[in-house]
Amino acid sequence: MVISKNMESLVAGSSVIRKLFEEGLQMAQVVGKENVYDFSLGNPASPVPDEVKAAINDVLANNSEAYVHGYMKNAGFDETREAVANHLNKSFAMDYDKDDIIMTVGAAGAMNCIFRAMLNTDDEVIAFAPFFGEYKNYAANFGGKLVVVPASLPDFDLNLDELENKITEKTKCIIVNNPNNPSGRIYPKETIEKLNEIIVKAEEKVGHPIYVLCDEPYRELAYDNTPVPYIPSIIKNSIYIYSYSKTLSLPGERIGYLALSKEADGYSELIGALVVANRCLGYVNAPSLFQLVIGRCQDVGVDLDFYDRNRKLLYNKLTELGFEVVKPEGAFYLLVKSPFEDENEFVELGKKQHIIMVSTTTFGCPGYVRIAYCVDYKMIERSISAFERLAIECNIR
Repeated sequence: MVISKNMESLVAGSSVIRKLFEEGLQMAQVVGKENVYDFSLGNPASPVPDEVKAAINDVLANNSEAYVHGYMKNAGFDETREAVANHLNKSFAMDYDKDDIIMTVGAAGAMNCIFRAMLNTDDEVIAFAPFFGEYKNYAANFGGKLVVVPASLPDFDLNLDELENKITEKTKCIIVNNPNNPSGRIYPKETIEKLNEIIVKAEEKVGHPIYVLCDEPYRELAYDNTPVPYIPSIIKNSIYIYSYSKTLSLPGERIGYLALSKEADGYSELIGALVVANRCLGYVNAPSLFQLVIGRCQDVGVDLDFYDRNRKLLYNKLTELGFEVVKPEGAFYLLVKSPFEDENEFVELGKKQHIIMVSTTTFGCPGYVRIAYCVDYKMIERSISAFERLAIECNIR
């Protein structure tokens, strides 16, 4: 066998979402792109903001090529890290400085840096279902084990009652993705405060810090003025993880950051390890051009109306058709309860109508499908007749 045993298991469990996305492309070649309704991938269709395009031109026009395209400190450009720190301080009354910020290759890069810096073989990382399926692979990259807290149904809040039973001496981190992919749930301040109480007691019991990884690439995608609490202002041992992929429609540019408050236990040791991890994982540094670009775009907001319009159309229409739908409070995903015990049967029936949906088994929450509504509004309009036929196929209409 040429590949490692670790890669054997990763290849066997390769991303279902990516496979469905590719299946949708193949389907489009047969029936035409306009007749395929691909809701598989969280690839934002909202236009890149004009301010970002202007920043790209400004960076290229007013700096030397050696500066724009060259190496910098492994943690990132000082000016960008300063801009990020100032933005967080202004937004959330924090006290970061540039040395608390590390520019990363998106939120995924940030999480891999954290696991590289913190995990020993068989250490545990806790995730609340439903969760982004790649968490398991990221932890496994460094010998870690993902421990799953079952979903809280039907509200999809954090299942704190089950959490206490999952924490052991091997627990290093707890991931909180807020707003959540795939449920669209926003965990309120009261829930985060209860989580903090549990963690403080658990830290005393196990004798070491337990860090909360605040995975928040969808922070600005919060509807109906629903507040998203800033977890590091509530939980001391938090590492904040952010990506510009969703808010600025830049998924392919792979730009994000992590932030660690000096109040966190083991700060000096940990921040140094995170910087080195950023380098030794092979990234060396986050993309230079887009570090400089997002440094100029800290106050550029997401086009929330673009996604909210899609959310309302899809939620209202599917509900009218008789589907049981979880109303999303944030992000750009919608969960539909499968009419069948095995949601894969629902997925396959959807394909017959050229609808591409994702089973939530890989999210740790079987029985539902995920629909990513970060697509063109007209595609959703075209898909409604296909959903009508699907409802008839499922005997719910």
